[in-house]
Amino acid sequence: MFTEYLMLERRSSEHTVKSYETDLVQFRDFICGNSNIQSCTEYFTDRNVRQWMMKLKEDGVSSRSINRKLSSLKAFATYLKKVGKIDSNPLAKIASQKTSKRLPEFVSESDMDKVTTADFFPEGFAGKRDEFMLELFYATGMRLSELINLRHLDFMPGERHVKVFGKRSKERIIPLNDYIINRYSDYVEQKKLQGFDVSSQAWLLVTDKGAKMYDKFVYRKVTHYLGEVTSIDKKSPHVLRHTFATLMLNNGADLNAIKELLGHASLSATQVYTHNTFEKLKTVYKQAHPRA
Repeated sequence: MFTEYLMLERRSSEHTVKSYETDLVQFRDFICGNSNIQSCTEYFTDRNVRQWMMKLKEDGVSSRSINRKLSSLKAFATYLKKVGKIDSNPLAKIASQKTSKRLPEFVSESDMDKVTTADFFPEGFAGKRDEFMLELFYATGMRLSELINLRHLDFMPGERHVKVFGKRSKERIIPLNDYIINRYSDYVEQKKLQGFDVSSQAWLLVTDKGAKMYDKFVYRKVTHYLGEVTSIDKKSPHVLRHTFATLMLNNGADLNAIKELLGHASLSATQVYTHNTFEKLKTVYKQAHPRA
């Protein structure tokens, strides 16, 4: 099974597996209706893939999204060749769409400071959890999928670090500051009062009913609270990851150190944040230089 190949051999995240499955279903519907995708591999040709990409473009799908879907098909082609369903990769010569380079959006340091003095968090468990969750993103730069899969044993206030399992189950350690450790203590106290499990194997972040946190819940909360402090267009957990990286770089952190903290496989993925830093330098230059 393709999904087993993704999880066991490529060690893809649950989110990635779901995205790949969705893309394959869309492609299957386009080339062979409701048939099982693995029973119609004769339609898995470069011509059909190009036609599908053209159809997506006509439907207004962005180049960035088309490239993601193409990555899903390329992974599937690799799997088919591996299990002997096809002799050669039909997508080997299909190039990705050109995309415009967008600077990562981030929340300013002054806007993030507003969160620490905000009175928009509700009283009790829900408020302490929401505040801790928002600050945890800001303090660590971790991904949404990494946050919702944290257990209590992963958050180590005594050692002042949190253990995160990133893409392909790669483990990394992220330092913790005093502020987030204090927010953790407040949250755990309220969690106990609710009668929720705080043992080492229990999920760190839970819903109002004590169940494991899930993507849409976190996304909705972060979007709501960021809307209280910033006017930027995008408001999401990933924007807080961008915020962490950009502000660390702006305040003098080494790019390689940020790469390790973010769990990037290569430095090129981290270098995008240098563009934000350069934009800041240009602004300072325009404000300070007498001939600017």
